[in-house]
Amino acid sequence: MSERFPQLEGLSRDDLVGLIEDSAKNWLAHDGLWFQAVEGAHGLEAAIKADAEAWRGFTAIEAKRIMGRHGIAANGGIPALVKALSLRLYAFLNKQDTIELSESRVVFRMLDCRVQSARKRRGLPDFPCKPVGLVEYEWFAKTIDPRIETRCICCPPDTHPDNVWCEWEFALKDQ
Repeated sequence: MSERFPQLEGLSRDDLVGLIEDSAKNWLAHDGLWFQAVEGAHGLEAAIKADAEAWRGFTAIEAKRIMGRHGIAANGGIPALVKALSLRLYAFLNKQDTIELSESRVVFRMLDCRVQSARKRRGLPDFPCKPVGLVEYEWFAKTIDPRIETRCICCPPDTHPDNVWCEWEFALKDQ
């Protein structure tokens, strides 16, 4: 570690975890500021369209890096997807869980979303992230295993339970 990242030498585990958390927050802050800049210049619809395209590329890159770093084999099905979802940058910022887990299906839920919770605290309506989420989650899952199909159960602007911001079903296609 010291040859490649000498600045990390001597940091405690808590400091390293804090560095990961701060990096994830910085990534999300940049994403939000980028979105707001596009929205300010071109409007909400154009910003959502551009954001979806950016996420299409980013989620594939993120999935491939997670797979490589953590030894997740390609075409690993639902177990590989569940592991990869737990290692995304979002997992260090948002409270999420999986339910109804089997070898062929899982439901992934975002219980606390940093972006949506901040909007709620400021008295703003839910951000309509579903169009971006459809791209983001489908491409992440398909990068892990192309046989996985993604279905949105709920995501703003959809109505959702008070304790769940968004919910996604991932199912392994019949082979």
